[in-house]
Amino acid sequence: MIIAIDGPSASGKSTLGRLLARALNLLYIDTGSMYRAVALAVMEADIDPSDKEAVAAIANEIDIDLKGDPESLKVWLNGRDVTDQIRTESVTETSSIVSSIPGVRRAMVERQRAMGKRGAVLNGRDIGTVVFPDADFKFFLTANPNERAERRYKEDQVTSDSTLAETLSDINERDRRDSTRADSPLKAADDAVIVDSTGKSIEQVLAEMMNHIDVHRNH
Repeated sequence: MIIAIDGPSASGKSTLGRLLARALNLLYIDTGSMYRAVALAVMEADIDPSDKEAVAAIANEIDIDLKGDPESLKVWLNGRDVTDQIRTESVTETSSIVSSIPGVRRAMVERQRAMGKRGAVLNGRDIGTVVFPDADFKFFLTANPNERAERRYKEDQVTSDSTLAETLSDINERDRRDSTRADSPLKAADDAVIVDSTGKSIEQVLAEMMNHIDVHRNH
């Protein structure tokens, strides 16, 4: 079974993806972490993230693996654990740039399809539209930008000194960049179930998604 979860930044995709994967005993593939790993490799190689050819070449060369339980997924880059390193502010910024490069997206989509053949929950921004257009279930998670900024701000307080206003501004800019890029823009698939998590707890949203899967799986 393939479950696709798309949505903008800080809409709850990762948390809900992990919980669904665990509940359904499926592999969890956090595609955002894969793009972050590319960003880290680009930074370590001292390549300009706007040099599309050089960045795409790195994306094709590096080895990325995701290991472990959905709740404690480890990201490996060329045989070393980079789970914590890819969460820094500079990697977040760079990943937003490199993930809009068509050659990088093609390289990652191939890997995601190969990994997903075993049955998986994948989250990202183009899973239901590009990576797995035939996914068994597609969800598009959303929430209003202010609430998403608050979530991201709380999450990042340990590693970042950004203010809430700066976080909101970053999220709005990321939304704009993701939804206007030429290659695989962020948008809900025509057959995706839209889930607005504004004002809802993670438990409520998970119940909504599980309910939809249970109802349709039994038909």
